[in-house]
This record gives sequence, C-alpha cells and structure tokens, in this order.
Amino acid sequence: MSDPQHTPPSAAATGQTEPAAMDEHFQPETPPADPLMDALAELAQVKATNADLADQFLRAKAEAENARRRAEEEISKARKFSVEAFAESLLPVADSLTAGLALADANAQQLREGSEATLRQLKSALERHKVIEINPEAGAKFDPHQHQAISVVPAEQEPNTVVTVLQMGYLIADRVLRPALVTVTAPK
Repeated sequence: MSDPQHTPPSAAATGQTEPAAMDEHFQPETPPADPLMDALAELAQVKATNADLADQFLRAKAEAENARRRAEEEISKARKFSVEAFAESLLPVADSLTAGLALADANAQQLREGSEATLRQLKSALERHKVIEINPEAGAKFDPHQHQAISVVPAEQEPNTVVTVLQMGYLIADRVLRPALVTVTAPK
C-alpha cells in the first residue's frame, strides 16, 4: 500500500525514464474553451461573410443597373435613327421630283415619263423597307384584315368580293399600315 501523503519522485529526479509508449499516449490537458471567445470569433467570421456578401450584392446591383442603362441607350438610339435608312432611300425620289419641277419647258409626255420613273423609285424604296402594296384584283375575296369596304354595290360576281380598289393599302412586315379602300359586291 502506498501512503497518500507520499508522492513518488519524478522520473527525472530518480534518473529513470519512462517507456516511449507512455509518451505517445500522453496528451497535455487543453484549457477549457471560453464560450465568449468562441462566440466572438464566430461573430467576426459572420461579419466578414456578411461584408463580402454585401459587396457582391452591390457589385451585382451596379452591373444590372449599368446593363439596364446601356439597353435604354440602345433603344433610344434605335428609335432616333430607325428612320435614317428609310429616309436615305427616299432621297433619290425627292431628287427626281426636284429635277422634274426644275424643267420649265417640259411637255406632258416628258412629265408623265418622269412621274412614272419617280413612282418606280418610290415603290422600290418602299419595298426595300418591307412596305408592300395591298392592291386586290377585281373578284378577289374581301379580307377585312387588309381591306376596308367603302361601299357595297350590286355586281355580277361572287358576293363579298372586291369590285374596285379606290385606294391601295400597304403592309409593313406583315402588319397592315393602311387597309385598301374597296367596293365590294352585295350579298345575293
């Protein structure tokens, strides 16, 4: 039996060394963790993460705002200059009309030929910009999406068909710009 008041001398004091196996298993006691310090460390980490996320959010928001602003500028430019190509294609028509009016001694035949040439230029410019005539032939079925009936007349053709075109209509890229004004046959 050992005396509780008697403590064995240390291995270094007696000159004896403990076996190596004892050193491998020996772990010094770690001081107990301070909950306040752990909480403060976690809070610091959360604040750093929050700051990083806030920065990412602000950058993404600024990028989205810049993209929106650039898109608005592009739309504004497109609206502002959308008629530029169309107007440019009409300039030769204006030049032809100006040249025709400058001829003081032109006869009726010359004026007619010049007017027909100018009309061809105008139709060509319109077609380049997808403005297409609506000019139904007599007897064509009345289409309320492209024709506007001005009057209904009795005729010897199928009912609800075009008799005459009073004014041509126009489409722009499959959308009616102006319907053709027509007379149609009365139902029998």
